[in-house]
Amino acid sequence: MSLSKLRNIGIAAHIDAGKTTCTERMLFFTGTTRKLGEVHDGQATMDFMKQEQERGITIASAAISCIWNGHDINIIDTPGHVDFTVEVERSLRVIDGMVALFCAVSGVEPQSETVWNQADRYKVPRIAFVNKMDRLGADFGEAIAQMDKYLDANPVAFQVPIGIEEDFLGVIDIVERKAYHFVEFERKEVDMPADYREKCETARAHLVEKLADFDDEIMEYFLAEKDVSAELIKKAARDATLKLLITPVFCGSAYKNKGMHQLLDAVIDYLPSPIDKGATFGADIDDAEKNHARHPSKNDPFCALVFKLIHDPYVGQQTFIRIYSGELKSGMQVLNPGKDKNERIGRILKIHAKDREDIESAGPGDIVALIGMKFSKTGDTLCDIQNPLILESIFIPPTVIELKVTPPSKREEEKLGAALRKLSMEDPSFNVRYDDETNETIISGMGELHLEIIIDRLKHEFDVEAIVGEPSVAFRETITAEVESNYRHVKQTGGKGQFAHTVMRVEPNDGKGFEFVDHIKGGVIPAEFIPSIEKGIKSALEEGILAGFPVVDVRVVLLDGNFHPVDSSDMAFRTCAAICFKEGFMKAKPILLEPLMKIEVNTPDDYIGDVVGDLNKRRGRIESMRRYRKGSQKVNGFVPLMEMFGYATQLRNISSGRANYSMEFFKYVPLSKDVQERVLKDLQEKKKTKK
Repeated sequence: MSLSKLRNIGIAAHIDAGKTTCTERMLFFTGTTRKLGEVHDGQATMDFMKQEQERGITIASAAISCIWNGHDINIIDTPGHVDFTVEVERSLRVIDGMVALFCAVSGVEPQSETVWNQADRYKVPRIAFVNKMDRLGADFGEAIAQMDKYLDANPVAFQVPIGIEEDFLGVIDIVERKAYHFVEFERKEVDMPADYREKCETARAHLVEKLADFDDEIMEYFLAEKDVSAELIKKAARDATLKLLITPVFCGSAYKNKGMHQLLDAVIDYLPSPIDKGATFGADIDDAEKNHARHPSKNDPFCALVFKLIHDPYVGQQTFIRIYSGELKSGMQVLNPGKDKNERIGRILKIHAKDREDIESAGPGDIVALIGMKFSKTGDTLCDIQNPLILESIFIPPTVIELKVTPPSKREEEKLGAALRKLSMEDPSFNVRYDDETNETIISGMGELHLEIIIDRLKHEFDVEAIVGEPSVAFRETITAEVESNYRHVKQTGGKGQFAHTVMRVEPNDGKGFEFVDHIKGGVIPAEFIPSIEKGIKSALEEGILAGFPVVDVRVVLLDGNFHPVDSSDMAFRTCAAICFKEGFMKAKPILLEPLMKIEVNTPDDYIGDVVGDLNKRRGRIESMRRYRKGSQKVNGFVPLMEMFGYATQLRNISSGRANYSMEFFKYVPLSKDVQERVLKDLQEKKKTKK
């Protein structure tokens, strides 16, 4: 099939907007599935993990292929829950276009904004679908107004709904001026109701006026007040959508099978093929400033991005890749430039949710799973051995919450370790570390639900019943002053000794992560030991110095040092650098950083005072309040995560169960002096009781 007839799309939205139901309908109407699976009874095709079926939510983004009107569509259904935001992130990195779903009742919700901003980061063209038009309180116009106000989406209606709430019967396609009713699984063209003709013409005039801003030919028609053909509107709208100038908006009810045919048509009409997306650029492996282009063609050298790993009990590890150029065949050798390792391609699978089909080769635009990869992880590039390059990786947000896990017995220790390693390979937003002081394994993730799912998977997939501690905040450590540190490492133990000497300046590096600068002159430390010094510092960063939390945002400048021709070694310089850095760190006014969360509470007006008062008690800062439906308000603000444990129960109590909230990580901020002292004291006491 021609590449122009391929669409790689993602479906993304706030939790519970109907993404999985929408995908199920797409699969049913394209003939990919024979029966409709429902989320609420745990039968959805895309939610094939046990944990997804039990909770009725999507956790892992699933990839599936279907065919509509002679076009191949690869659909990636993504989670809406903020704890799995990295799943959305990695899906958006590899798709070409996106369907953003909005609930007709709730409009733009917090996670809708997060997903929209993620799509902006990767410049993904998108169309919008306002779902649940049959629900009480549905308002198509209000949903569009919110998209314009809060997302700056430049939304344009391409349809007019016929009826609303329980009277929602169908839609009018304003481009073609055709009306449709939906009866069971059929769409039927009907005569346009007389009282809707004026609405259709007004909406069409608005669409033409919008497109006239971006298309000279339409501008001429518009100024001359001539009618514009459907073909010309579609062509101009496609161009504007691909350039991110407008967002076409459609409507329907996925659960009631209404509007899905038009949504599938819109995916083909307005979202890009790999050819529309054009060349992908990757950095030269020796010179990051230099770029190489890869066009979506089998004649260009092969390059692909690994965007997901899944451990499958039947076939082992599946490595999901999106191919940008060239052809991939079974048995081929490819290069992973980030790891500087060659990988041999074993089996190539085309995935239909939990079913898979072996294929011999795959080309540009394809999303496939590989079996037998040894080194590749999420965000890695795979490329032709003779033509290496590194594609832009995937943004992984920092973890904010921790749990201590211990095996039920000494015998299970190795089993737990192996299972956690596999899970952290699969999920880059899940980290595992071992605390030598307390002999505990600490796991960290994006939220309580995220870690709850991990524990559940340990039990059901890996048969490990871990003993789990209370959740705690994943703090970070950094410094606020600049100091110079000087340390000589000398050890004589009978035979060959150890000698290393380093002098370094340790300084704050606000918001820029860790940076290492080598200022050694005249070979006072041989060049081969410089990487060992950086490794030593990095190991100290991971272990933490003040209270065992990872160190962030520091710059280390290596100034001077000394070596011994016999006693100096990689190990000696690693040890010396770690101690030198730790000593400097403790003098540089170290502080703890805590995760600050962005929170949105939807509450009836009656409880607004109690909700705001409670957030203030939790060191929260209210940013804004806005009307949210009649009689309800949205409260937006920021609050430290450490104050939010048990908040769901408290919010239920103060609002008689009528308020709800959502929360996502915003950034790490310094702890106030008195709170830091309290946290450090608590940590010391916990360590004493462990010993």
